[in-house]
Amino acid sequence: MNWISITSIDQLDQLTAESKTKPILIFKHSRSCSISKATLDRLERNWHLDGVKTYFLDLLTYRDVSNAIAKIFEVQHESPQVLIVDNGKSIYDRSHFDITFQDIKNKLQLVND
Repeated sequence: MNWISITSIDQLDQLTAESKTKPILIFKHSRSCSISKATLDRLERNWHLDGVKTYFLDLLTYRDVSNAIAKIFEVQHESPQVLIVDNGKSIYDRSHFDITFQDIKNKLQLVND
Protein backbone atom coordinates (compact mmCIF):
# COMPACT_ATOMS: atom_id res chain seq x y z
CA MET A 1 0.00 0.00 0.00
CA ASN A 2 1.14 3.50 -0.70
CA TRP A 3 0.04 5.40 2.41
CA ILE A 4 -0.25 9.18 2.34
CA SER A 5 0.19 10.60 5.84
CA ILE A 6 -2.40 12.92 7.29
CA THR A 7 -0.66 15.39 9.58
CA SER A 8 -2.94 18.43 9.69
CA ILE A 9 -6.58 19.40 9.82
CA ASP A 10 -6.02 21.53 6.70
CA GLN A 11 -5.43 18.33 4.68
CA LEU A 12 -9.01 17.25 5.35
CA ASP A 13 -10.31 19.89 2.93
CA GLN A 14 -8.08 18.37 0.23
CA LEU A 15 -9.28 14.83 1.04
CA THR A 16 -12.89 15.93 0.90
CA ALA A 17 -12.34 17.59 -2.49
CA GLU A 18 -10.54 14.50 -3.85
CA SER A 19 -13.41 12.28 -2.73
CA LYS A 20 -15.74 14.20 -5.04
CA THR A 21 -14.02 12.65 -8.06
CA LYS A 22 -13.03 9.27 -6.61
CA PRO A 23 -13.52 7.55 -3.22
CA ILE A 24 -10.60 7.69 -0.79
CA LEU A 25 -9.73 5.51 2.19
CA ILE A 26 -8.60 6.75 5.62
CA PHE A 27 -6.96 4.40 8.13
CA LYS A 28 -6.73 5.70 11.70
CA HIS A 29 -4.00 3.84 13.58
CA SER A 30 -2.91 3.72 17.21
CA ARG A 31 0.71 2.65 17.66
CA SER A 32 -0.04 1.54 21.24
CA CYS A 33 -2.85 -0.87 20.29
CA SER A 34 -2.08 -4.47 19.33
CA ILE A 35 -5.44 -4.79 17.54
CA SER A 36 -4.60 -1.74 15.45
CA LYS A 37 -1.21 -3.21 14.52
CA ALA A 38 -2.73 -6.60 13.62
CA THR A 39 -5.47 -4.96 11.55
CA LEU A 40 -2.97 -2.77 9.70
CA ASP A 41 -0.71 -5.77 8.97
CA ARG A 42 -3.64 -7.84 7.69
CA LEU A 43 -4.89 -5.01 5.48
CA GLU A 44 -1.43 -4.37 4.01
CA ARG A 45 -0.84 -8.08 3.31
CA ASN A 46 -4.11 -8.42 1.41
CA TRP A 47 -4.23 -5.06 -0.38
CA HIS A 48 -4.15 -5.31 -4.18
CA LEU A 49 -6.31 -2.45 -5.42
CA ASP A 50 -4.81 0.08 -7.79
CA GLY A 51 -6.07 3.60 -8.12
CA VAL A 52 -7.40 4.02 -4.58
CA LYS A 53 -5.75 6.77 -2.57
CA THR A 54 -5.06 5.49 0.93
CA TYR A 55 -4.50 7.93 3.77
CA PHE A 56 -2.91 7.06 7.10
CA LEU A 57 -3.41 8.88 10.39
CA ASP A 58 -1.23 8.25 13.45
CA LEU A 59 -3.91 9.25 15.89
CA LEU A 60 -1.65 9.33 18.95
CA THR A 61 0.47 12.02 17.33
CA TYR A 62 -2.40 13.81 15.59
CA ARG A 63 -5.36 13.36 17.95
CA ASP A 64 -6.74 16.79 16.97
CA VAL A 65 -6.91 15.59 13.35
CA SER A 66 -8.65 12.40 14.44
CA ASN A 67 -11.23 14.45 16.33
CA ALA A 68 -11.74 16.64 13.25
CA ILE A 69 -12.27 13.55 11.08
CA ALA A 70 -14.96 12.32 13.48
CA LYS A 71 -16.70 15.68 13.36
CA ILE A 72 -16.40 16.38 9.62
CA PHE A 73 -17.42 12.90 8.49
CA GLU A 74 -19.95 12.39 11.31
CA VAL A 75 -18.50 9.17 12.70
CA GLN A 76 -17.68 8.08 16.21
CA HIS A 77 -13.95 8.06 16.99
CA GLU A 78 -12.54 4.52 16.99
CA SER A 79 -9.11 2.96 16.81
CA PRO A 80 -8.24 1.33 14.57
CA GLN A 81 -10.76 2.71 12.13
CA VAL A 82 -11.24 2.70 8.37
CA LEU A 83 -13.40 5.20 6.52
CA ILE A 84 -14.24 5.29 2.85
CA VAL A 85 -15.11 8.84 1.88
CA ASP A 86 -17.06 9.43 -1.31
CA ASN A 87 -18.49 12.76 -2.44
CA GLY A 88 -17.40 14.37 0.82
CA LYS A 89 -19.22 11.89 3.06
CA SER A 90 -18.23 8.78 4.95
CA ILE A 91 -19.99 5.88 3.24
CA TYR A 92 -18.13 3.15 5.14
CA ASP A 93 -16.94 3.11 8.74
CA ARG A 94 -15.46 0.03 10.41
CA SER A 95 -13.25 -0.54 13.41
CA HIS A 96 -11.17 -3.23 15.07
CA PHE A 97 -11.52 -6.71 13.54
CA ASP A 98 -14.53 -5.63 11.46
CA ILE A 99 -11.96 -4.08 9.10
CA THR A 100 -11.36 -6.54 6.26
CA PHE A 101 -9.89 -6.11 2.81
CA GLN A 102 -12.72 -8.05 1.16
CA ASP A 103 -15.37 -5.84 2.77
CA ILE A 104 -13.50 -2.69 1.69
CA LYS A 105 -13.07 -4.06 -1.85
CA ASN A 106 -16.78 -4.89 -2.09
CA LYS A 107 -17.79 -1.41 -0.93
CA LEU A 108 -15.41 0.28 -3.39
CA GLN A 109 -16.74 -1.86 -6.26
CA LEU A 110 -20.32 -0.85 -5.40
CA VAL A 111 -19.34 2.82 -5.44
CA ASN A 112 -17.43 2.54 -8.71
CA ASP A 113 -20.15 0.62 -10.57
